[in-house]
Amino acid sequence: MPHHPWELPERFSFNGHSIAWNAIGEGPPAVLLHGTPFSSVEWRRIAPLLARDRRVFFFDMLGYGQSDKPDADVSRGIQNGLFAALYEHWQMDHPDVVAHDFGGSNALRAHLLNGLEYRSLVLIDPVAISPQGSPLVQAARQNEQVFANLPAYIHEAMLRAYLGNAVANPLHEDEMRLYLDPWLGDTGQKAFWRQIAQMDDKYSQEVEGRYGEMRCPVTILWGEDDNWIPIADGHELARRMSNAPFTAVPNAGHLMQEDAPEAIVATTLRFWQAHG
Repeated sequence: MPHHPWELPERFSFNGHSIAWNAIGEGPPAVLLHGTPFSSVEWRRIAPLLARDRRVFFFDMLGYGQSDKPDADVSRGIQNGLFAALYEHWQMDHPDVVAHDFGGSNALRAHLLNGLEYRSLVLIDPVAISPQGSPLVQAARQNEQVFANLPAYIHEAMLRAYLGNAVANPLHEDEMRLYLDPWLGDTGQKAFWRQIAQMDDKYSQEVEGRYGEMRCPVTILWGEDDNWIPIADGHELARRMSNAPFTAVPNAGHLMQEDAPEAIVATTLRFWQAHG
């Protein structure tokens, strides 16, 4: 397997657990928030381009990527607290935030529940409107230990199929490995099914009635071929945010960072310029 250069050398302690993070570039602050079951590696093509104009921060959520994977709460109910702690640690002042999937929920919850202030917010296929959860998620929530103890080759085959369904264009093997490898081995397998089992609509329901209270400009990107969250949810989210700008991206699935990174970069830079 080829070595990839995506390294997170910095560490932050949160509730006794090690959180991996990094920052690149110079300028006003920006934060990239990844989704599930991914990690900050989803930003590897995007962060260097955004770092031409910003000091770009990124991290792996608790239970993901290069961060600790404890037998503990790694749900969205705790991730916004982690983001709030990092926001304070980084001494943030109105950063631009770009957030995908669970990262979108994280950004929304931190803004509305923790009082974090952003200069702008770009949301990419965020988890924001309930109900949510694929048949696989529903099954895993009811049978976590069964899935956590599957033979390793069955787990890997299921994970490959799951990740493959997140994109409109098949991942190359080296790309697949970036997302697959953190979830392999005994620790990784248990961590994968743990975060799946802890998915709960209540974390969206706590804030989704408050989307009209956003205190920063918001724009929304959505993959037209998103098989995980229907595009109708994106239109509904935009409506609840006083008709926030909404862009449907063709030939892109849920993991737009792989299918259409150029759409994310172009939209984000244009949005930052418009609200500079």
